[in-house]
Amino acid sequence: QVQLDESGGGLVQTGGSLRLSCAASGRTFSTYPMGWFRQAPGKEREFVVGVNWNGGTTYYANFVKGRFTISRENGKNTVYLQMNSLKPEDTAVYYCATFLVLSSDDKRVSSWGQGTQVTVSS
Repeated sequence: QVQLDESGGGLVQTGGSLRLSCAASGRTFSTYPMGWFRQAPGKEREFVVGVNWNGGTTYYANFVKGRFTISRENGKNTVYLQMNSLKPEDTAVYYCATFLVLSSDDKRVSSWGQGTQVTVSS
């Protein structure tokens, strides 16, 4: 099983940017689709974005299209989430995930990170 370690969360003002990183252990990282989910206080966890094994296919939730960008460096076992034009409603704990099959359904997730807090102040 892949172990995931997120970093890069923090406090930012509306309109600001953050870059999340997710470092994975395991030699099979490059074979997994990867992605990010988030969970805001009092809300269910929701899909944010996913990327296939080589970065050639991405899948974004509508509410982040044009603002967030996912990328991966298989040589570094790392996936990134660049978040621009942040809004207060983006405030949540962001979780890195590996997928069995790239999907917005969290039932397709095979491994979860511990989460990193992102807070956007108004």
